[in-house]
Parts: sequence; structure tokens; C-alpha cells
Amino acid sequence: MDIRTAPDTHRPHTGQPHTGRPHTLQPEPLSRPKRGRPKILSDNARRAAILAKAREIFLDRGYAGTTTERVAEACGMSKRTIYRLFSSKADLFSALVDDHRRTMLALPLAPDQENLPLDAALAAIFRLDIDIEEERRRMAFVRITLTEAPRHPEIGEALHRHGIAEARRLLADWLTDQRARGRLSMESPMGAARMLMDMMFGAPPLRPGSPDQEESHADRIAHQEHCIRLFLGGTVPRDSFATARPDTLVEHTNPAFS
Repeated sequence: MDIRTAPDTHRPHTGQPHTGRPHTLQPEPLSRPKRGRPKILSDNARRAAILAKAREIFLDRGYAGTTTERVAEACGMSKRTIYRLFSSKADLFSALVDDHRRTMLALPLAPDQENLPLDAALAAIFRLDIDIEEERRRMAFVRITLTEAPRHPEIGEALHRHGIAEARRLLADWLTDQRARGRLSMESPMGAARMLMDMMFGAPPLRPGSPDQEESHADRIAHQEHCIRLFLGGTVPRDSFATARPDTLVEHTNPAFS
């Protein structure tokens, strides 16, 4: 018998009749992927996604061109979802101002920042660590908001209630707490908050389109460092001034503010 055509007598028994033909292994059927419910976003995650897209549209098209329809389409959500989380376009814009305020004034501080030295705490509150890209984005929001406010009274109202007034209140609360702890001394925390904000936000803005934006950004930070020094020089209690005075703040980039 030709060995090439001889049946395989050593084939394991499978319970099937032997046909004499070579045995072919059949591939096992692929298991189907398990189907599950689509991931459901929390309302907080939805709000964050909506605000991110609304901000982009607002910067691109202005307040009048920022409609709930456009925001819903950009987010891949229904208008019903938008209105469930934001009762109106004005409410959505107020939330944008809230979001923007936190990029300007980081209050309340995180628990691990509560016991920072006063100079470092104020540097964190006023976001002196901000990079040029983030500075560009927040200044773009400020510029277009101030430009459109005269045409849309609701913008001015949102800026005052959710921006300036709320920032001043949060800063005054922080200053009140520092006074209660004996770290600062002042007659009116609200008045001190107003003065400090005027000093810090009066820093020279980043010049859009300027070829020396890095120098402009460095000048702004150096100005704000100097403002913190001046403020603490007048509010740190005299008996602790020698140890609490901020003389090791971030290295100055402009010697004029040293």
C-alpha cells in the first residue's frame, strides 16, 4: 500500500465514521463581543463638555451667534439635554463666566494649599503659574466679552454677578480667614480685596499679535509679583513681618520690579 494514500490509523477516536480522507480541523466559532449599555455621562461631565463647546463657539461667533442649536449640534446632544442643564442662553453664558472666573482667581484653594506661605498662596490664587497659551485664551474671552457687553445687557449682568462681584466676595472671605488666623491685619477685608484685585488685574495685558509675547507675559507676571509684595508689606502684622515678609517669591524676570 502506498504510504501517501494510507489512512491515518493513529487518528484519535472522535466518534465519527472514518472515511479514509485526511481529517481537517474546523476552526472554533469566534465569540461575539458582549453588548452592554452605552456609557452614560454624568451631568457634571455633560456640563463640562457643553461649556467647552459653548466657549469655542462664543469666541468664534460672538454672543449673538452662540445659539443653543449650535451648541447642541457641536456637542452631539439634543437641545432638550442643553435646556435640562441650562435653563436659557443667558444661564449658559453665566456658567461660562463662572468657569472663566476660576481661570482668573483660583478660589477656594485646594485643601493642601491652605497653609502655604502668604506670598505663595496669593500667587496660586491669582494664577501666576499660567502659561502663555492659557493666558491667550482667557484674554480672548475678556476682550470679546467687553466688546459685546454694550450690545447685550445680559452679558454685563453676568460679568458683574458671576465674575467681578463673586471673585471679590471669594477673595474677601479668604482674607477674612487669614485675619482670623492672625496672618493678616486689615480693617476691611472687602476693601482690601477690591484694592488687591485692582492692583493684580491692572497688570499690563498680553499684547495679541506681538512678536515679543514671551517678554510681555514675563512683564505681567513680574508686575503681579511686585503687587503681592506691596500688599503683604501693608497687611502682614508688624510683629510677624520679619518672618512672614515675602522675599523669596518666584524669581523676577524684570529687575524693575525687584
